[in-house]
Amino acid sequence: MAFSTWLIMLLTHPNEFRTLLQYKLYYEPKRDLTAQEEHPTSGWDRETMRRCWAFLDLTSRSFSSVIKELEGDLARGICMFYLVLRGLDTIEDDMTLDPALKQSLLRNFHIHSTTPGWNFSGSGPDESDRQLLVEYQVVVEELNHLPASYRTCILDYCQKMGTGMADFAARAENEKQSKYVERIADYELYCHYVAGIVGEGCSILFSASGKESPHLAEQLELSNSMGLLLQKTNITRDFAEDVDEQRYFWPREIWGDARYGGFERPEDMRTPPPGTLALPGVQDRAVWVLNAMVLDALRHTTDALDYLRMLKNQSVFNFVAIPATMSIATLELCFMNPKVLNQNVKIRKAMAASLIMRSTNPREVAHIFRDYARKISARAVAQDPNFIRISVACGKIEQWCERYYPSFVMISASAQGGIQQRINPSDARGATFLEAEKRENERTSRARLEKLVAAGRKPAVEDDGALRTFAMYFVGGTMMFLGVLAAVVYFITQLED
Repeated sequence: MAFSTWLIMLLTHPNEFRTLLQYKLYYEPKRDLTAQEEHPTSGWDRETMRRCWAFLDLTSRSFSSVIKELEGDLARGICMFYLVLRGLDTIEDDMTLDPALKQSLLRNFHIHSTTPGWNFSGSGPDESDRQLLVEYQVVVEELNHLPASYRTCILDYCQKMGTGMADFAARAENEKQSKYVERIADYELYCHYVAGIVGEGCSILFSASGKESPHLAEQLELSNSMGLLLQKTNITRDFAEDVDEQRYFWPREIWGDARYGGFERPEDMRTPPPGTLALPGVQDRAVWVLNAMVLDALRHTTDALDYLRMLKNQSVFNFVAIPATMSIATLELCFMNPKVLNQNVKIRKAMAASLIMRSTNPREVAHIFRDYARKISARAVAQDPNFIRISVACGKIEQWCERYYPSFVMISASAQGGIQQRINPSDARGATFLEAEKRENERTSRARLEKLVAAGRKPAVEDDGALRTFAMYFVGGTMMFLGVLAAVVYFITQLED
């Protein structure tokens, strides 16, 4: 950011200025891909791989940094996975392509990705990532440098995603079918094809790298839920941008439902142009539809938290946790926010920096989810037809946190640099726990005493520490007295001489 931007932030948002400054000073990348010792895993010594890293920076600012922090060759594997799917996504989003050509590209993209020298220059001029497809031959070449386990996974999931995207694109082009996503089930299936599959593929790559347990590759349901949380958050936030491009992902089953929508077109939910008379209650009903989309995304939060608890490698955890916390923060920003219907909204940079610095362990991430769930619940209004469902969804996040990380257990850093936990006695649950622990200790002591008596042995007198303390003070005092007495005798002897 420019100096003037920093200065304005210091004057208008001093807390955000402090957070961003702290992020700039202390949150530095731990891995330098250009270093000589990293070349065997990062591939930086090859010009084609350097170009792939450059494309990663160009196509995703948010994912680029966390991907580069992954350990070993996993960073390169995830980078190539991302670029392949990004190329596929660019084709799917391009509304200028001939439908037949788009069908062919989507269904055969996994084949093109193994064809040496293949690239595609037919994307529309306004497509932001068209250059990736223009130079796609570098991606093809680098895929061949990956271990076979990585390459097989990437191509398999590329084929699954391409087929799913092609099916939805074909339905949109079919004149007998609506251009809208009709049912929530269809919306769920679409999100699975474009994001849930990515989650499944990442889990397999994590396991194949040896950074995570082989068992993680079998957690397809949790992996899918993690992907759906991220994708549904993006679709909810990007409503205005998608409608401008005549892309419709919000299902008619939600915005057309007479209970809280009843709209004939998604465009009807937007604020009318200046000078146009708005129908009464339209904005309220549009916000109820928006809240229903947020609610649908919240269904995946506890699965996402379960998935994060399974991760053991710190770099992998950061890679998954940071987008997850960004998602729950974005959902909170979208909730009850009519601006979403007319413009693209994003969380502030300082908030994003704070989330990145905090997303380091499952407990802290769970608390982030809990805090944003509380904010959503606090803003919900009884007039919303989904008021009870929203409260239940937020309550499930709260319940999950209390189950795995109860609030009466206090965690803090120990003097030795480790972690210590203690029970908060002022909390009713903590007091109950301490009382139960005391009773259990007394029961154990009585059982041990009864066992010794039954065996005819004399029980040892339990030392509560007081006798030992008294003995230490007595010995110390006696030695000090003898030392003073010896000094007095010495000085008297010297005086007599």
